[in-house]
Amino acid sequence: MGNSSGSTVDDLQAVEMHLWYKKFMTECPSGQLTLHEFKQFFGLRGLDPEANAYIEQMFRTFDMNKDGYIDFMEYVAALSLVMRGKMEHKLRWYFKLYDVDGNGCIDRHELLNIIKAIRAINGNEGQDTTAEDFTNRVFDRIDINGDGELSLEEFVAGARSDEDFMEVMMKSLDLSHIVAMIHNRRRSV
Repeated sequence: MGNSSGSTVDDLQAVEMHLWYKKFMTECPSGQLTLHEFKQFFGLRGLDPEANAYIEQMFRTFDMNKDGYIDFMEYVAALSLVMRGKMEHKLRWYFKLYDVDGNGCIDRHELLNIIKAIRAINGNEGQDTTAEDFTNRVFDRIDINGDGELSLEEFVAGARSDEDFMEVMMKSLDLSHIVAMIHNRRRSV
């Protein structure tokens, strides 16, 4: 009896994986997603320069082997992390995404550009502070040593303690529309 629920979960994951695979191969028959296809895949067109740079950084972060393509396994790893990953893993991934120059720290300029990009993609409605003010507030709260850069440790600890910052990060990679698309296709198949 104990195995029955485990196999149900495994069956559900297998069905979901199959749907992800069908979606991926429908949108990308070559099995390798380019940056252009990535933008189309997520419905991202006509972005301003900050949002475009953010999406390009997201693509590079998903492209784990750095070959210029996202293959199905990289796609699944990214979706799995975003949708089901433990908070610690998500925060480490967000840090890597936000550390645009890859120097191991996030500076004000990097965070400001990310905040601007997130707002451009998700819309600015309901924002009571400017991107600059929000960035300054984040640094004031979580840059513990005051060096103007966020280390991985400061970033993770700060995100856990600052609800506003955590909310922005969670919105920065909201894939609910992709999940809805997959579920809608499941019903139509």
